[in-house]
Amino acid sequence: MKAHLLIPLIGCMVVGAAAAEEGANPDPKRIHVIVALCDNEHQGIAPVNARIGNGDDLENNLYWGCSDGLWRWFQASDGWELLESKKAEPNPSASDPWVGVKILETQIWEHRRTGAILVAEAWRGREIEAATHRFVDLLSAKGEESPDLVALIGHNGLMDFRFFYHPDRKAPKKRDAIVLCCKSRAYFSEILTDLEVRPVLLTEQFMYPGSFLLDAALEGWLNGEDRSAIRDRAARAYVRNQKISLKAARGVFSNLD
Repeated sequence: MKAHLLIPLIGCMVVGAAAAEEGANPDPKRIHVIVALCDNEHQGIAPVNARIGNGDDLENNLYWGCSDGLWRWFQASDGWELLESKKAEPNPSASDPWVGVKILETQIWEHRRTGAILVAEAWRGREIEAATHRFVDLLSAKGEESPDLVALIGHNGLMDFRFFYHPDRKAPKKRDAIVLCCKSRAYFSEILTDLEVRPVLLTEQFMYPGSFLLDAALEGWLNGEDRSAIRDRAARAYVRNQKISLKAARGVFSNLD
């Protein structure tokens, strides 16, 4: 795990130095996103097309490589710039070419308007339990490079496995969280409360966690908007993507105020 962590930390320090030189925000917000790739075989999901439900396929995965996946969506966005990408190397001689690998790719993005830094990790679909632990560990992470907001995108793994964490490991500073998976409030709110993390966007229903929702929510969060406004941004983004009414879309997301 430490090898994967080194890349985003170095990248953030380099970006921070460059921002200071150019007169940009000297203390940009830091965001960390965990994406567990959609996986028909290893997750308790309603199966999707095999090509987009392969938890080892970055290029085509529903939550990473498809048009609404994190990589594709942010790549097409005018608001974000990709600064760095590091992919794991497969072992072609092994029966499992990704043996021993949990994170297939780590990307670092910069928000063009505010200089905020976003680190995104694409986890193998079969590693969803480890990815969920990683998300919770980041909620209480310490240090200068620790995130201001942590997000989780994908299937709600807590529907599939029992989860243990340390409720005494409080967030060392004010920290926010976004959880984009089905019924996330019912499954994650107790964890967030125990760790003294403020939920910014949670869900009430079964839903589609496309990264257009994360993008919309982060725009509001970076503007300093309240949670009601962020919820409204997410709902309007959901309307555009799912072609449903605004009332129905608002019902997907929790009223946190």
